[in-house]
Amino acid sequence: MTSNLEISIDKLKPGMVIGKSIEDRLGRILIEPGTVVTPYAIDELRKGGVQYVTIKSGQANKSPNKLSTAAEYMVKELRKSDPPTVVLEASVRKRISEGIELIYQNPDPHKTAAAATSITSDLLDAIEKNNAVALNINALKCSDEYTFKHSVDVASISMVLAKEQGKSKTEIFQIGMAGLLHDIGKTMVPPEILNKPAKLTSEEFEVMKKHSTFSYQLVADNDEIPMDVKIAMLQHHEKIDGSGYPYGATADHIHQYAKLLTVADIFDALVTERPYKKGKSPREAVEMLMAMTNELDMDALNSFMQMMILYPVDSNVQLSNGETARVVQRNPQFLLRPVVVGVESGNVYDLKSLKCAGIVIL
Repeated sequence: MTSNLEISIDKLKPGMVIGKSIEDRLGRILIEPGTVVTPYAIDELRKGGVQYVTIKSGQANKSPNKLSTAAEYMVKELRKSDPPTVVLEASVRKRISEGIELIYQNPDPHKTAAAATSITSDLLDAIEKNNAVALNINALKCSDEYTFKHSVDVASISMVLAKEQGKSKTEIFQIGMAGLLHDIGKTMVPPEILNKPAKLTSEEFEVMKKHSTFSYQLVADNDEIPMDVKIAMLQHHEKIDGSGYPYGATADHIHQYAKLLTVADIFDALVTERPYKKGKSPREAVEMLMAMTNELDMDALNSFMQMMILYPVDSNVQLSNGETARVVQRNPQFLLRPVVVGVESGNVYDLKSLKCAGIVIL
């Protein structure tokens, strides 16, 4: 009879089977129960600060999802490593967390500019250090506080989006600064609205919508912050069809930085749990973004599809046809449909192909 056993991360070994879902401190699921542990998964859990995990007892030295001989051959033939991702070292995380806290708890004009410049420099260094061209959202986690974490996530996603689009180092830097500061106006929203543990009323939401204007007002007279950054902060809730706010601007009147920020902002808000809602899975969030083609800039959305990693190579996934499969390649622009190999059958499923149209990752 199978039972679960809690062990420290130091005792977690490849081949063990997860017995209980592993979540980050914001409630986002990192690894589903039944997943076979890989070296990649162990590294990511360590980076995320996970200290204990629950495994199925008796599974330490065996794996029900161990690759068959046929599967091993196909994995070896087809495996292509994920592109380099943004990695934040512990010392950098600490420095960023302290800086973002300074920005949002004490929005002094000069301290804000200096802290934003320092944090953006750290993020840019992390991107350039290993030539990162992709991002695993669960690997960032600089803070448990929503506004702090969200700002760093949006900045990081936006910067990698900008790099994927071939923008200059200066543009990447400015987009990162805009991402860090885009929600600073929330410091001017009444706490009873900002921290309400339930859905806002229509009147409360109208007040909340003013935060992007407040963000702009807080930096409008600060010469240390570029005008392009200020405009992006103001427009990060505008939509290309004119349905956004504060001004209902349409595509031609929205700054290119804001178009990137909008995609990053929506995705991260969707996957992050709040007191009044459970976070969506990354898969659900991507599906929702894909349904917003009338509202979002297509270049920004396509760049997002190119750089975000949802199913890392070497991870195991459950297919709708009942098979467990090993991810061997990502399909750029098809985040939800990588190339996988059945761990027992050795069958290859290129999930973006028409013949696999009826198979999805559960």
